[in-house]
Amino acid sequence: MNDPQDNLAADLPQSQAQTQPQAQSQARVARRATMISGIAVLFGAGVAAVVLAADALLLVFACILCAILFYKLSDIVGRRLRINRKLALALVVALLCTIIGVGGWAMAPQIAEQSGQLAKEIPAAVERLQSEVQQHPILRRIVAELPPPEQVVKQMGALVPNAGLFFGGVIGTLGNIIIILFVGIYFATSPQLYTNGLVRLVPQSQRPRAREVQRELGQTLSSWLLGKAASMLIVGIVTSVGLSLLGVPLALVLGIIAGLLDFIPYLGPIMAGIPAVLLALSISPDLALYTLLLFVGIQMIEGYVLQPLIEAKAVDLPPALVIVMQLVFGTLFGFAGVALATPLAAGLAVLVKMLYIEDVLGDRSMLDHTQG
Repeated sequence: MNDPQDNLAADLPQSQAQTQPQAQSQARVARRATMISGIAVLFGAGVAAVVLAADALLLVFACILCAILFYKLSDIVGRRLRINRKLALALVVALLCTIIGVGGWAMAPQIAEQSGQLAKEIPAAVERLQSEVQQHPILRRIVAELPPPEQVVKQMGALVPNAGLFFGGVIGTLGNIIIILFVGIYFATSPQLYTNGLVRLVPQSQRPRAREVQRELGQTLSSWLLGKAASMLIVGIVTSVGLSLLGVPLALVLGIIAGLLDFIPYLGPIMAGIPAVLLALSISPDLALYTLLLFVGIQMIEGYVLQPLIEAKAVDLPPALVIVMQLVFGTLFGFAGVALATPLAAGLAVLVKMLYIEDVLGDRSMLDHTQG
């Protein structure tokens, strides 16, 4: 006859074996719930940081872009001259300061004079346009939607002194430029100090992949910045020369505005072309037509020649995606968001491709196609 205690001892391991999977399942559920809660908290903190510190984050991103550009230029100069990269960085900074200082000293009086004239001429051109089209009913409805000259004066007064700059006020703009330059130089001097610190936040098993992502981000943004800087310089010079040959007044400041706003793809050239066409229209309709054709020709050359060269070494962004990103970031962060939307989109495209498409989905066809 079996002892009840023996039966109880025999059933005990079986009950433990049954409860162990349940405990493991509950532990997995608890870990998942904790992970989801942590992700939700981090997402909420990230959204709050973006909303409350948007200007600071955009300023930091501008500093990073400046550092990437300085690093790339110093790397090129260092390899060409076979000197230390930090010495090459000092040469690059000194050369840029010399060019900007000499150019600014030589052209500052003319730029200041033309900027003041432009702020006065544009509203006058709008008034003349409104008076001339009153004879046409269809055009009358269109012109009725134009802002009043007083508002144009205010907008142009804010645009001209800060053309191409994103952070408000003349004093604030100068301060932010100094911050961007100095922080960019510090970043470019010892980039490993900051990149290694970011990599150490990643688990050790994922650190090699994190370094790959960092390198790809740096290469993409540096290639885009170099190409865009060359494009801005070409557009500014060609616009100034073309407007001068056509006889459009204030050609120098209009060319500077066109070059600076060329940093913003698609929307920037439209913003730069409007004041030039309005000024030309105040002289004659034929001159306005030639000015419009000049801007269209410059943008066609940039779109079919310069832009493919930029995208050959950087990420290829669809035009619709760039415009949508400009509208979204512009709505969230104002003109600064519009100006920085394209490099932000380029960086996000690299992160999505490498961290989601390749690592999460396991699809490396894009990478294989690029290498092939």
